[in-house]
Amino acid sequence: MVAAISTNVWYKNSMTMNWSNSFLVSWYDSRLSARMLGGSPSTSAPFVCSRNKQRYKKQLNIVTNELGGQYEETFNDVKRITLNCFTYKAVRTVLHQLYEMNPTEYMWLYNFVAANDPRDGKKFLRVLGKEKQDLAERVMITRLHLYGKWIKVCDHAEIYKEISDENLSLMRERLLETIVWPSDDTNAGKSE
Repeated sequence: MVAAISTNVWYKNSMTMNWSNSFLVSWYDSRLSARMLGGSPSTSAPFVCSRNKQRYKKQLNIVTNELGGQYEETFNDVKRITLNCFTYKAVRTVLHQLYEMNPTEYMWLYNFVAANDPRDGKKFLRVLGKEKQDLAERVMITRLHLYGKWIKVCDHAEIYKEISDENLSLMRERLLETIVWPSDDTNAGKSE
């Protein structure tokens, strides 16, 4: 999948960037973007600058990067999401522990979590470490402990089978949605 940047020049010194994708661009999107830019959807008229009523037709398309992913790529995004999930679960675990043992610390951490999203693990722990180092260390240790428990319990073959079964189930559902079953009226008319 290739993404292209369309750089459209509307004013002499300003540029706007329009991200588009060759697989995702559709007729509807082009009509919508033409309307939003002030052009006619049925013609390819360029945007008209209201300041000086001059039309600029210069458009530069540059292929910048491949988006979407290939099989040979790394799974750094999956690693990051996994770390963030364990950070979130560790924060919930520490909150539960503090609720039972130290209500004052619980209230402080609860308010901190409300103000800072724990789903961005690295940023959350960095800010928490500046505020209360002991709680940040507790969350980090809990995160590592939870990951260790998950690794012992995790069965990769079972996860692979669950993914395969879910894919098969979804494809079966879609197939059943697309099949046109004959109605009982047509069958009854043929047998008589």
